[in-house]
Amino acid sequence: MLEKRLLEEILGIAVSTGADFAEVYCELTRNGRVVLMGGKIETIADNTVSGVGIRAFLGTRTVYGSTSDITREGLIKCARSVAEAMGDKHAPQNVVLTERVFPNIHPVKVVPSTAEMKTKISLLREACTAASEYDERIAQVVGNLLTVDHTIQIANTEGLLTSDRHMRTRMAVNAIASAGGENQSGSASPGRGMGLEVFELFPPKEIGISAAKQAITNLTADYCPAGQMTVAIENGFGGVIFHEACGHSLEATSVGTGRSQMCGKLGQKIANEKVTAIDDGTIPNAWGSVNIDDEGHPTQKNILIENGILKNYMIDRLGSRRMGMPMTGNGRRESYLYEPTSRMTNTYIANGPDKNEDIISSIEYGLYAKSMGGGSVNPLTGAFNFAVNEGYIVRNGKICEAVRGASLVGTGSQILQDIDMVGQNLDTAQGMCGSASGSVPTDVGQPLIRVSKITVGGR
Repeated sequence: MLEKRLLEEILGIAVSTGADFAEVYCELTRNGRVVLMGGKIETIADNTVSGVGIRAFLGTRTVYGSTSDITREGLIKCARSVAEAMGDKHAPQNVVLTERVFPNIHPVKVVPSTAEMKTKISLLREACTAASEYDERIAQVVGNLLTVDHTIQIANTEGLLTSDRHMRTRMAVNAIASAGGENQSGSASPGRGMGLEVFELFPPKEIGISAAKQAITNLTADYCPAGQMTVAIENGFGGVIFHEACGHSLEATSVGTGRSQMCGKLGQKIANEKVTAIDDGTIPNAWGSVNIDDEGHPTQKNILIENGILKNYMIDRLGSRRMGMPMTGNGRRESYLYEPTSRMTNTYIANGPDKNEDIISSIEYGLYAKSMGGGSVNPLTGAFNFAVNEGYIVRNGKICEAVRGASLVGTGSQILQDIDMVGQNLDTAQGMCGSASGSVPTDVGQPLIRVSKITVGGR
């Protein structure tokens, strides 16, 4: 990390040509990865990301530059490039920084970078072996153990100087089941903002079995029928629909530029009264949590929708200037190479008033989406399309045969209105969210919910 006097000098140069604000973002990240395929070590990788990003503001205009040359000369050159792009005034500025220390609410017991490689391989092998031995039809298993040790330092012309260190650990197992010339896959990939102690919460054996069980279920399933029907979406990664179809539309990145279906709707009813949706970056050790965002602002619990009423957006510094609203601790970026934008942290639909068993029993005929997959969405229109990784037909209030090949098609604004039952088993699942500022870790979540009607793609 950089010395205070050098940071003050860099910031002074960045605002010397007319900018009204500047910040420096320093990063040192160590990424570790172990891959097992077919019981053999396929990859052992350990790479370091190190560099600095410098950003200047003039109103809502920004100039951003980055460099991996962290010598004084390299940093001064980058700051001057930013300043020259901002304006042509020449007024030296004096910046005084005061260090601020934010509390760490994400303690780590076992730092991944200090753990022995044989320990990591053993954990991964345990998961892969459990998956392989689950059923003789499991033809291939691939396991990944991912670790991140991320340190940042942030300084700006408001006088802020602060730093933070955050770690994440995740295991992903993918199993392929094969029979009669046909292959189907299953996966499980839990993670937390923790060290290797995360596997006390998620035993590797259970991760492997979960992936294999899903693969076998899909191998023996019939294709899902298509049409409009009532759908129950399970907790955990089921929350990806809200994240994609609605969450992105509540980010200042789209709202502040008028490219969101949620523009100008604060205080309006946009969802069923049973829906309360929250983005909370303060959950201890959650996958998407951080002590401070990538602009040096503390994260917070941000109620987005309360009982169906739109209450707030997720706002970064630039969005704050555009919208005239306070920052919410959602300024995030993949690395120093990216200018930060407003991004989600841990976004979920809160527990509701309905019992889970009542949700299923209320469906005469429909789909139970036990596990959701990826999809796509247009933030302007809210139109989405999501795959169902594991699904079952519901008949007369009972979960029946497994089906595969299902997808859910709709719009975010409509699905919010059509969620008419919200259960009480809130859980979250982990993902990597891609947007203008790169790929960042986010949690999605919800309890079991019922959507009264939605288009199901299938056969």
